[in-house]
Amino acid sequence: MFREMRRYKQKLEESRRDEILKNSSSGVLCLMGDGGYPYGVPMSYAYSENKLIFHTAKTGHKIDAIKNNSKASFTIIERDQVVPEEYTTYFRSVIVFGKVEIVEDLEQKMADIKILSEKYAIPGDKGQYEEIDSLFDKFHIIELHIEHKSGKEAVELLNK
Repeated sequence: MFREMRRYKQKLEESRRDEILKNSSSGVLCLMGDGGYPYGVPMSYAYSENKLIFHTAKTGHKIDAIKNNSKASFTIIERDQVVPEEYTTYFRSVIVFGKVEIVEDLEQKMADIKILSEKYAIPGDKGQYEEIDSLFDKFHIIELHIEHKSGKEAVELLNK
């Protein structure tokens, strides 16, 4: 179902792909938007148990797109360094594919928002939980359940 990488020598090992998914802070969530046009939106996220977790408003283009088609991809550009003297770019990126859903179960929603909060909040700051409690009914949590991961880096980085 998913294509094999054409330039397989540049393929990132699974452990490296997972490391990038765990440590990066943002990427572009791609959905099928209005009128059949792709809709890519920059998002912060957390990676846990082979899924990506996002929080979002309860209404809007993203929510409508998810309700119309659950297939999605998410792209992270971990490195993008133009090297003009070599006429190239040193890059490293990961793309995941899967199905995205709006989390309806309140216990799962709470577990997911805590994972997100712990990734981005100041360690040990209890204010994050007060913020979650005060806003819990005002946002959705969405999960992208990963079915396929692909990662690639510039051949110049592989040789270093």
